[in-house]
Amino acid sequence: MILKTGIIGMVISALCCFTPLLTMLLGALGLASWVGYLDIVLMPALIFFAAMTVYAFYKKKACCTAKDGADQA
Repeated sequence: MILKTGIIGMVISALCCFTPLLTMLLGALGLASWVGYLDIVLMPALIFFAAMTVYAFYKKKACCTAKDGADQA
């Protein structure tokens, strides 16, 4: 669950950071004045979701390794 959330959040944050998708959407809605504040929100969100993905990946890997070790004993 954490891994899926991290990956989805990271993809959405990356799309909004590196493409003009969010800028065009805000402009179409008449909220173009908010575009200047996007970097303040999107980069920390991208870093947070990337960290969440890495954490979930290693937690899942450690869990599977522990189960495999218990089966061999």
